[in-house]
Amino acid sequence: MENPPTGRTAPARLATLLSALARPSADRTPQPAGTFPRWPHHLPYLLAVGAAASLLPTGITVLTHDYGLNPAVAAALAVAQSVPLVLAVSRPLPAWWIIGTADLLTALLLLAADRTTDAVWPWPATSVIGYCLLMVPLSLREPRRTLLAVWLTTVAGSLTMSLVAPADRFGGDNSLLVIALSGAVLVFGGALRERAEARRLLTEQEQISESERGQRTLLEERARIARELHDVVAHHMSVIAVQAASAPYRLTGVPEEAVAEFTAIAGTARESLTEMRRLLGVLRNEGSGAETAPQPGLAQLPQLLETVGRAGVSAELTVHPEAAGPLPAAVELSAYRIVQEALANVVRHAPGARAWVSLALQDGRLLVTVVNAAPTTRSPSLEHAAEGTGHGLTGMRERVRLLDGRLDTGPLPDGGFKVAAALPTDTPGESAA
Repeated sequence: MENPPTGRTAPARLATLLSALARPSADRTPQPAGTFPRWPHHLPYLLAVGAAASLLPTGITVLTHDYGLNPAVAAALAVAQSVPLVLAVSRPLPAWWIIGTADLLTALLLLAADRTTDAVWPWPATSVIGYCLLMVPLSLREPRRTLLAVWLTTVAGSLTMSLVAPADRFGGDNSLLVIALSGAVLVFGGALRERAEARRLLTEQEQISESERGQRTLLEERARIARELHDVVAHHMSVIAVQAASAPYRLTGVPEEAVAEFTAIAGTARESLTEMRRLLGVLRNEGSGAETAPQPGLAQLPQLLETVGRAGVSAELTVHPEAAGPLPAAVELSAYRIVQEALANVVRHAPGARAWVSLALQDGRLLVTVVNAAPTTRSPSLEHAAEGTGHGLTGMRERVRLLDGRLDTGPLPDGGFKVAAALPTDTPGESAA
């Protein structure tokens, strides 16, 4: 079977173009409010009703007095030329068919009246105004192909009626004026519609990009937390492997079954360590090297406060006695990182402000509180700190979620900011606490 030819003749292309006049847009949003969302939804209808109410009596008067048509016929034509403007707000192409047919019928009746007049031909003044008003919602709704077909039909109809009319029966010919005005309105309205559509697509793309950026930040934070917790878990697994492997030598009278069990435990622990190293290699970025430094804990908080002090933020540390004892490594690491991120936010968003760091143990939870006063010089980014747009707050939330804890952040009435986290410790001394 042969493929159909790709080229098409000019009549075929013209037929395809004109066929667009039979396919109105499925969108029913009122125009121009559909193109400009800030416009009130009812405003286009009010404007259309006002235009129809103004053109209706004026059209009857013009057709009756200037062109000598029968008042009843003039009234029917004026209704068909003006009232569909209300329909054009939501369905401009069907309204164009109605108004265009009424304008053509008006021209034919004026031609058949065989009366000499000083009025223009083939478009009465009210028809010119109504037709140009119709082009506004039409250009804001329909695609380029339909607009081009409408304009070509207008050109063909205007020039045909202009050629068939006797030169001495009318005061002037306004066909070229209507062609130019309708074309200008269609071009201008179509440009506005395409510009509004481009802005809408750009806004949607920005929202998608912002969502993807937030998701990427979240995944990066989770990977960083997983890399840091690798050392904590690897330490415990190493202890298990060493204890299991050395148990038969440290303990006397261990049965053979127990020795085999200890050997199996040690082997399983070593396999788990190997798998964890592979997982760490997957989580590490291509450009990051191996992290060999030990992970920090609560014992390193004084050094952290000294570093922050050199950056211009005076911070005080308060550790309640019950929170001074050793805590699980994951809890200490998360608490240190939360304090670190909170103080970093103070340095960035509240330069020169004082900060207070407090650690307490209550009901089996480590309470970490970082409060800063109002900055001495207001930073514009401080107002957005509570919205969670920063990298630090995302990391805090993930660390707290990892430990099944709770995080509260927000501005204070005096202009400062507070970060409060409650981290479950799961220590044997929980009941005593």
